[in-house]
Amino acid sequence: MAESAAYPPFQLGKSRFEQTSFYGRFRHFLDIIDPRTLFVTESHLKEAVQLLEDYKHGTLPPGVTNKELWRAQKIKQAIIHPDTNETIFMPFRMSGYIPFGTPIVVGLLLPNQTLTSTVFWQWLNQSHNACVNYANRNATKVGLNVLIQRASRFTPATRLFIQRFVPFPAVASANICNVVLMRHAELEDGIHVLDGDGNIVGSSRIAARHALLETAFTRVVLPMPILVLPPIIMSLLEKTALLRCRPRMLLPAQSLVCLAAFGLALPLAISLFPQMSEIETSRLEPEIARATSCQTVTYNKGL
Repeated sequence: MAESAAYPPFQLGKSRFEQTSFYGRFRHFLDIIDPRTLFVTESHLKEAVQLLEDYKHGTLPPGVTNKELWRAQKIKQAIIHPDTNETIFMPFRMSGYIPFGTPIVVGLLLPNQTLTSTVFWQWLNQSHNACVNYANRNATKVGLNVLIQRASRFTPATRLFIQRFVPFPAVASANICNVVLMRHAELEDGIHVLDGDGNIVGSSRIAARHALLETAFTRVVLPMPILVLPPIIMSLLEKTALLRCRPRMLLPAQSLVCLAAFGLALPLAISLFPQMSEIETSRLEPEIARATSCQTVTYNKGL
């Protein structure tokens, strides 16, 4: 009984969770970013894809449960791009964003950074983000760091505390540029919009603009808990007797705090909008509205 509640009747291409509520989207994206899917073998992936193909063509072998079908779809969605059907390189999957991105976040938040180290970590972060944005597609103000270091009216402790927050505006602004640069072709060519049956109605530049705006907004929200919470938490932990007596524990403690913040921030940020977003045809190009009788169409926002 509990299993039937957890695994409702399978629907190909649909989510197991209600997508009209934030909590439903949150649970859906927790599935998408599950790092356990990083360890799925090629043979297991092929079995999952074949199972979904059998379902699509009505040739499922007897005894296949809804649970098996939902798990097969979870594996496919985590590893294969929904538009290109190509396998996404492991470090650039959304399920790999936390394990591969956490060391970079730790580097961004290291105290007393030089200009060189700041540039390096920002470059590494944006390179990783660029690859993730492109793989899941549908300079920064480093001078601020130097300015704070030279601000004589701040005490050393205050300068260190403020300096820890410098990465957030830098990363957030760079993330927006990153999304636009990696996906600018969508603005020129448009993206496919689908009717209620999943059929392609046409390509829309207006839908592409909405998709990029939604993705860019999530990229601003994403760094907030990752780059704001750890400095606050670490400033409190550093005052404890444990860390004052054991300074070597600072880096492991910061790494754990960053990992926890990253694990919370990613599903919260990407759950703000459904991956398959809806838009009214009256808000799209006239040729799109004329090509379908549907009042609304859907498009893949990307991650």
